[in-house]
Amino acid sequence: MPEFLLQHRRHLLAAAVALVLLLLAAHLLLPAGTTTPAAPLPPSPGLGAGATEATHARVVVDVVGAVRRPGLYRLEQGSRIADAVARAGGATPKAELALVNLAAPLADGEQVVIPKRGVPGAAPPAVGSSGGTAGTAPVQLSTATLEQLDTLPGVGPATAQKILDYRTKHGAFSSVDELDAVPGIGPKRLDQLRDLVVP
Repeated sequence: MPEFLLQHRRHLLAAAVALVLLLLAAHLLLPAGTTTPAAPLPPSPGLGAGATEATHARVVVDVVGAVRRPGLYRLEQGSRIADAVARAGGATPKAELALVNLAAPLADGEQVVIPKRGVPGAAPPAVGSSGGTAGTAPVQLSTATLEQLDTLPGVGPATAQKILDYRTKHGAFSSVDELDAVPGIGPKRLDQLRDLVVP
């Protein structure tokens, strides 16, 4: 019996030491002046009515790609993509921010993809070419508004709405090829859009 008590005390002591080390590491790893973790998660259910009300005024987004601290972030309702990038520590030097509409509003559950330079499908905007899209950045399928999608050739308001509906149902686009699954966009239309859009 005394040996069991000794082992029990050792386990309690080890757990206490681990907790102290964890708190110390969290304190040292958080940037100065912040009081929240780098990648906060949504509140767990059952925290009370006050937590539920606060959740309604916020959106949770997943920031990935060329940012310093990718992860889940909780932001105020009405925040923009620029706010999400800032919360993720800012863009890395390899980020191709010209392909991202930083002014676009965030939606709850959205994935914000910051593309890297030189990655296929994330080509910099064409400058000085004879095409009609010279000097404009490709449309980002995962964050584009109905109006932005409507500017694409062969995509009217109805097809733009179908793209938004697809994005709402399936989440952010991971590939331009996913457009083929949207009703009204076949292989021929996809080939027309391939150089004008990015995931």
